[in-house]
Amino acid sequence: MEKVKLTGIPREMIALRVSKEIKDGDYVNLGIGIPTLISNWIEGRDIMLQAEIGMLKSGPLVTDEEMINQDCINASCQAVIEIPGTIYFDILESFTMIRGGRMNLVVMGALQVNDKGDYAGWANPSRGLDVGNIGGSMDLVAGADRLFLAMEHVAVDGSPKIVKKLTFPPTTTGKVNMIFTDLAVMEVTSKGLLLKEVAPGLTAKDVQSVTEPKLIVSPDLKEIEF
Repeated sequence: MEKVKLTGIPREMIALRVSKEIKDGDYVNLGIGIPTLISNWIEGRDIMLQAEIGMLKSGPLVTDEEMINQDCINASCQAVIEIPGTIYFDILESFTMIRGGRMNLVVMGALQVNDKGDYAGWANPSRGLDVGNIGGSMDLVAGADRLFLAMEHVAVDGSPKIVKKLTFPPTTTGKVNMIFTDLAVMEVTSKGLLLKEVAPGLTAKDVQSVTEPKLIVSPDLKEIEF
């Protein structure tokens, strides 16, 4: 497939778009990378962010260095703010929540995803299988009610990250519900990937040019809404 350079939305705006799908009352775990930025867009809402370290109802990322507390961190080891209602517990209790299916939603980053809802997010063979580890990802995605991916649409070298077949070790299979990228918003359906929204200035054809699986274009296709 010819590599095409398209201009999409920044990482922060991907996170904002995902935040619009989170419902008040949800218990949510945010994975490493773009997902952690979502915490900056839900302040003041009744959403319970859970961090594996043992923190529930964590707040946005710290912007003032004087407020950094290394005991209050997210999955990316970034300092987050303690807000009214934040509670703490042992990591064993944290994984009891995760493995017990207490998360309404998990948002992860991804190296690859296909149109069947399989995704790979922990090891890139081109850099050596010893780079990265699966951590708690498999526990999170196995127990979650819904699984979203927040990611760049293509790799650094311009190759597709949305592929027909995974070539990286999978984190899970058949679990992804929605994919949010800098170029598009897609839903994983039984018939394939439904293209619902595109970045401003782009067309369905543009998005297809950097996507391996054949996209199903929604009759209500629109620009990404924030």
